[in-house]
Amino acid sequence: MVVANMPPGSHADNQTPTVPTIPIATLGMSLSLFLALSFVLCVLGYLILPGLPVKHEALAIFLPGFELLTWQGFAIGLVESYAWGWYIALVPGAIYNVFARRRLS
Repeated sequence: MVVANMPPGSHADNQTPTVPTIPIATLGMSLSLFLALSFVLCVLGYLILPGLPVKHEALAIFLPGFELLTWQGFAIGLVESYAWGWYIALVPGAIYNVFARRRLS
């Protein structure tokens, strides 16, 4: 039997099972960009529709130093949103990868 995409000398039935791991860098970039984009959309939403019953000031809970409608607050919020994405990717992603690898042992 010929198995496609197999290196010469290897057999499909001799493969050890693998558990997929999370690529931390990919997860970090995607989460960081998602949170940064969400932050920008939130601030733009406040500027376009300020009468909405959404408390944008609540962002200061997760983004220390954030002040609504100041350039410095916007910059701090954007950087912290990006940093939160990496934090979320590094901690839960690494924990998942540790347990996924232990599952095979």
